[in-house]
Amino acid sequence: MGSIPFDNSYARLPDLFYTRQAPTPVRVPGPIAVNRPLAEYLGIDPDWLASPEGTDVIAGNTVPELAEPLAAVYAGHQFGSYNPQLGDGRAVLLGEVVTVDGQRFDIQLKGSGPTPYSRGGDGRSPMGPVIREYLLSEAFHALGIPSTRALAAVSTGEDVFREYPLPGAVMARVASSHIRIGTFQFFAARGEQEALQTLSEYALQRHYPDQADAPNQPLALLNSVISAQAELVAQWMCLGFIHGVMNTDNMLIGGETVDFGPCAFMDEFSAGKVFSSIDQHGRYAYANQPAIAHWNLATLAQALLPLLHESQEEAVALAQAAVDSFPGQYQLAHHQGMANKFGLADITEPDNKLIEDFFALLEAEKCDFTLAFRRLYELARDEGSDIDPWFEFTPAFELWLAQWRRRLTNDPLTPETRAERMRLANPVFIPRNHRVEEAIRAAEDEQDFRAFHALGACLEDPYTWREDCAHYAVPPMPQEIVQRTFCGT
Repeated sequence: MGSIPFDNSYARLPDLFYTRQAPTPVRVPGPIAVNRPLAEYLGIDPDWLASPEGTDVIAGNTVPELAEPLAAVYAGHQFGSYNPQLGDGRAVLLGEVVTVDGQRFDIQLKGSGPTPYSRGGDGRSPMGPVIREYLLSEAFHALGIPSTRALAAVSTGEDVFREYPLPGAVMARVASSHIRIGTFQFFAARGEQEALQTLSEYALQRHYPDQADAPNQPLALLNSVISAQAELVAQWMCLGFIHGVMNTDNMLIGGETVDFGPCAFMDEFSAGKVFSSIDQHGRYAYANQPAIAHWNLATLAQALLPLLHESQEEAVALAQAAVDSFPGQYQLAHHQGMANKFGLADITEPDNKLIEDFFALLEAEKCDFTLAFRRLYELARDEGSDIDPWFEFTPAFELWLAQWRRRLTNDPLTPETRAERMRLANPVFIPRNHRVEEAIRAAEDEQDFRAFHALGACLEDPYTWREDCAHYAVPPMPQEIVQRTFCGT
């Protein structure tokens, strides 16, 4: 049998951080996909991973040598309500690998069977959520946004019963770690200060080792997480992405996007757009995401209070100052992202109205978010258009476009620099929801993975036009629009 070079630091933490739990075998595992470049980076032979032996490992039928499978415990605020114990209910962490450049990554199996944290569930995943997460997470990586990644996916040969039977699947997910804000909340709520201290030291050393010598390490951890999340959410907003379930158990300390359930890249722009079928009040709508991230980070600060200072008053002051820095950091990251999208060296005060007016026009004219910005790039480049058949600005934009062009003439960027910055800020290929659903339907209904593989291939280079991928740039027809997405658990 091939091997995975595990080195499991989380498993060396005290037992109260997890329950040791092997995955539950499945009946007839079959390969769906292997991420060969990622496997090679992790030091895993992709040919072995694609073999029956590797398929057995991803399915949970074989536990590889050196693996120490476990289900981690954590808590979390879900839609604003605190749940004191959640945990890995349908996932097990097989172990960790260290790459040749010294980066440490978790390898976790999702859909691998029940754990003590399953809360009565079967711990399995239908194939649809596996297909969705594989496509979305790899698209995020190609877009340059920090994200968990998909190493491999397999079918189980078993049905998963929800409203009706669905084919099952398991995915191997890779992350810099699976430590969440909710992990800190779990120990803070129980008054486990020693465990909280251990977790804080471990997380800082693992994710932000450059801060390991800081005089106040818990504060350094808090500030580092705040900075990482400010950058991450700004990137979401610049691409029209809606996460859908920004619960505190779905925010990783390492600053990666995680848990691609009821999420989507919006087609027509709407500031209040919601995709989650369970978000009845729009808590996690597109425009609310920065404020929700701010709120979530405040819960992390609250959990860390006992470690920040022996004086409660001083601890609160330190935490408040850290949390209060988030809006400014987010705005700075968002402004830079918007500057790149609009072809500007920087956003000046008068530019704010220009940008606000553009988004108002996008919403009023029901414009496609991705193609509208891609068209701006084409206009700045002034070398013709690849997307003319599907998008052109309406006459309502004429005055705005004239103002934007005048603004570009007063900007210090060279035309070549501007065009390249805009190209790398305005993708043409995103995992559009109707195409993801198309791949899911073919996989679930026919065990046909051709649409899944074809879409994945075109998402590998989202910023470069490819004629053979043109249909993936096209917005949905009215009958193809996906209004809601589901968690899939």
